[in-house]
Amino acid sequence: MAYKILIVDDETMLTELLADHLQDRGYIVTTANSSDEALAKLNTKPNLILLDINMPGMDGLELCKVIRNHIVCPILFLTARITDQDKVNGLRAGGDDYITKPFSLLEFTARIEAHLRRDERGKCPPEVVTSQGLIINLSDRKVFWNEQELTFSRREFDIIEFLSSNPNQVFDKERIYEAVWGYDAEGDSNVIKEHIRKIRAKLIQASGKEYIETVWGMGYRWKK
Repeated sequence: MAYKILIVDDETMLTELLADHLQDRGYIVTTANSSDEALAKLNTKPNLILLDINMPGMDGLELCKVIRNHIVCPILFLTARITDQDKVNGLRAGGDDYITKPFSLLEFTARIEAHLRRDERGKCPPEVVTSQGLIINLSDRKVFWNEQELTFSRREFDIIEFLSSNPNQVFDKERIYEAVWGYDAEGDSNVIKEHIRKIRAKLIQASGKEYIETVWGMGYRWKK
């Protein structure tokens, strides 16, 4: 099985160089040049994350804290910082190791291999869906906007899970009702409209964004 690695660094030339190097060694590599892009690419379910500390906007330490709430894979910081306090801050944020710039590709590869071997314990990574800054942890049945956990009822979460796992697909309320309540359920699919109204209100209040779109005459879809 080929391991999946996510490289996060605002230096495009560096991410391209490291991606080429790792791909030549059989890894599946995804790159991101900002924190927002990195959060969106957690859907790739990486086995290891390489994370730059010095990025504009949300820096690597803050991003690591957000990621660590949902992802258990090794996180290695790429940084020019070498003070003891920097290392302490990174480890406390949830990082596992430091690779100090500039570094040799030989050491870089060896550290990645060591962490992947150490992490190979047959554990199942949590199922996570990300969407425009929203993090949906399907394993723990929790929804987060940034670091704020949003509260949803069981049925509301079931609807979120179904729609977000099938982004950009339109489903009428009968299909959503069948997926959430089951084919043999006795009830009225019109309850879907009220549940979606509540979901939208909570998501808009937290994020200011509307994730579920009404396609008039057809149904609803999760906007990717």
